[in-house]
Amino acid sequence: VQLQASGGGLVQAGGSLRLSCTASVRTASTRGMGWFRQAPGKEREFVVAIKPSSGHTYYADSVKGRFIISRDNAKNTVYLQMNSLKPEDTAVYYCAASQRVIQSAIRDPKAYEYWGQGTQVTVSS
Repeated sequence: VQLQASGGGLVQAGGSLRLSCTASVRTASTRGMGWFRQAPGKEREFVVAIKPSSGHTYYADSVKGRFIISRDNAKNTVYLQMNSLKPEDTAVYYCAASQRVIQSAIRDPKAYEYWGQGTQVTVSS
């Protein structure tokens, strides 16, 4: 499984960006797809995840109400709409997919077998 992430960039605080992650397999066949981020000197952290078959979503408290994950199974693509961006959202964002993750582990990066290349998101103050 290959994941291609795109859409990062530089934006001012309060602005928006949309990230995309396209999979080489049917997203509906995965158990979960998620976005994680890693800032310099910090561990990779969970941002948001979705079960592509059901559309059920999971959000980190830090992004709830600002970020929205969605999927287009016909395009094998998951999107992350990021609104009201803050400087603390600055990080490299990674798309991940799993064909076996269970709900209780969906926020754990170790539960994902496949990772895309990161895309840099920089939010200036």
